[in-house]
Amino acid sequence: MTNPLLTASPLPYGIPPFAALAPEQYGEAIEAGLAAHLDEIEAIADNDEPATFENTALAMERSGQLLNRSAAAFFTLVSADASEQIRELETVLSPRFSAHQDEVYLNRRLFERFAAIDTAGRDPESVRLVEEYLREFRQSGIQLDGPGQERLRAINAGLARLGTEFGQRVKEGMKSAALLVEDVRDLAGLPADDVASAAEAARAAGHEGKYLLTLVQPGNQPALASLENRAVRRRLFEASVARGSDGGSLDVLDLARELAGLRAEKAQLLGFANYAELVADRQTAPDFEAVRTMLNRMAPAAVRNADAEAAALAEVAGHPLEAWDWAYYSAKVRREKYDVDEQALRPYFELDRVITDGVFFAAKLLYGITFQERADLQAYHPDVRIWEVRNEDGSSLGLFLGDYYARESKRGGAWMNSLVEQSALLGTQPVVTNTLNISKPPVGEPTLLTLDELRTLFHEFGHALHGLFSNVTYPRFSGTSVPRDFVEYPSQVNEMWIMWPQVLSNYARHHVTGEPLPQGIVDRLNESRLWGEGFATTEYLGAALLDLAWHTLEPGEVPEDALEFEAKALAAAGIAHPLIPPRYRTGYFQHIFAGAGYAAGYYSYIWSEVLDAETVDWFTENGGLTRSNGERFRQELLSRGNSRDPLDSFRTLRGREARLEPLLKRRGLD
Repeated sequence: MTNPLLTASPLPYGIPPFAALAPEQYGEAIEAGLAAHLDEIEAIADNDEPATFENTALAMERSGQLLNRSAAAFFTLVSADASEQIRELETVLSPRFSAHQDEVYLNRRLFERFAAIDTAGRDPESVRLVEEYLREFRQSGIQLDGPGQERLRAINAGLARLGTEFGQRVKEGMKSAALLVEDVRDLAGLPADDVASAAEAARAAGHEGKYLLTLVQPGNQPALASLENRAVRRRLFEASVARGSDGGSLDVLDLARELAGLRAEKAQLLGFANYAELVADRQTAPDFEAVRTMLNRMAPAAVRNADAEAAALAEVAGHPLEAWDWAYYSAKVRREKYDVDEQALRPYFELDRVITDGVFFAAKLLYGITFQERADLQAYHPDVRIWEVRNEDGSSLGLFLGDYYARESKRGGAWMNSLVEQSALLGTQPVVTNTLNISKPPVGEPTLLTLDELRTLFHEFGHALHGLFSNVTYPRFSGTSVPRDFVEYPSQVNEMWIMWPQVLSNYARHHVTGEPLPQGIVDRLNESRLWGEGFATTEYLGAALLDLAWHTLEPGEVPEDALEFEAKALAAAGIAHPLIPPRYRTGYFQHIFAGAGYAAGYYSYIWSEVLDAETVDWFTENGGLTRSNGERFRQELLSRGNSRDPLDSFRTLRGREARLEPLLKRRGLD
């Protein structure tokens, strides 16, 4: 049978033909793509003609199309629907991708051709393209001698192998740490639909008649806010925070130590003091010291706020507080002090209505775009829904895929990725996905969202808009292909529409009666906005500063005891709190150890939030939810990708540099 990935997809927008693909065909297509791309690279490097923009930079941008489409489809499955066969393929292919990257960016002949390109008279995007390629060559080690490059290749291969293993163990660890409860009375306080989901999860896992509390990726589990049984809360909390560090087959602490050591060595080899310095060289932050200064400025105020919250919780609890008590009594304070019961809000946040009348509705008001579900198209799993997106004038924009429900084959968390990236050069339009992990209710029951899930839905769609609105020439600059500490910014801005009156009144309706969420509850939600910010900021900063601690080590400084190192690092940063573990502990810090995506870059969320807070102010000052505001945000920022300096895009929108004060005010740190 012919492998469908070997040729461009005939389906609308080039969406991969998932239904026609067997698992082994992903590996076949990727191997063919790796070989074809190296042939294309050699042809560019060996060209006898003098290097020009057309025969070098443009040729590079056109190369690798088989590899790119095969890898995009494959890694979507790796994250969202990985069978055992797909996981085995990932283990084999990850080092191959690393080696391939080295073959490209350690090719001196190719580098010399890029260095010889005359960009005089070229448009700014084309000039930037050459500059960015030269930067990547240098950051990839082109300046190293032969032995240096060989060592770098070995380090990169080790990082790929270890990162893949870390991710796979964390995924399995999250499943194995799920808490099995035998008596439904032990789930007192848990909403009825959550109890039903737990029963269904237990049945699917072979425990008919019992209840399985599955975990989410962060340490703080949603059920902790509802469970009345303190002993069950403790068991759930301890199962969550002990993941990856119990000494068993899924322990990842040795992997984390090895990864930190190899990254430290890589940074030193490339001329940086540590890995955090290397990463900062690729970001919008001016340098690593600027990042550390901002985090250190926030930490004392966050801990003070957390201590004040802890005192209020202890008073309500009437006994010494433990970490597994925090969410439960925090919810109780919110109910008693602000008359806000988050569980009672869920009937107003039904998934389908939130998508159509909330997320899509806000996007239509801002940007004029419309959504038409395409039941004729198939994705990689039956739960995935596909919408065609069109501009206000009816012209086609792209496809949006929504994969909302948790399943065993999916890793934890929420994310956006691109199956096809927009590029005028290649004539491609975007195909983007949003992936979440919402518990799937029993058949026929509605999917009712928590506030956190509601926020995640809008957040991830902000990433999707960044991909859908891309309007660049070169695929290298498409959509979310921006520095890591900028990529969260557009998604954070999209969260502002959750509580915007015109949007909220359209989607927040009781799923049975159709009644709107009462204005009194909306007012109390707004009044209680700062409650819990001490916890949230301390939890986040703990993870961000732990990330930096692991990545400011020198090669000889990697600790023998990872958990002892974690405790000392948090204490040294002034962010250790006996009741608030970091949002991610070392044993399940997938963001920074399963691949290099957020390594030394978890600070990105709060760095981006500086821009987000400023932009929320800009929208508000200029009339809020209007087409003119949406059009300006789209044209000056969302459409630009990395085709110009992203901070220039922000400055063009805002009219000045960003200031920290709006963020400090938002988080109660001023």
